[in-house]
Amino acid sequence: MSALFNFESLLLVILLLICTSTYARAMAPGLVDRNKEGFLGLFWKSARIGERLSPYVALACIGMAAKLLLG
Repeated sequence: MSALFNFESLLLVILLLICTSTYARAMAPGLVDRNKEGFLGLFWKSARIGERLSPYVALACIGMAAKLLLG
């Protein structure tokens, strides 16, 4: 089933996008920062969310991991 039709999979894809974008910005800031508009701006916005809401993103990742391991 596609991630668009399964809410749990959609949340997982969004969390992975946020975590990956934040890590990429930490390792190579110029790569993410130069694309602030358009489709690639999605990665810049995701990195911003990951930086500013990192405790909540971390809790969401832990919760998703627990759900996948136990469920």
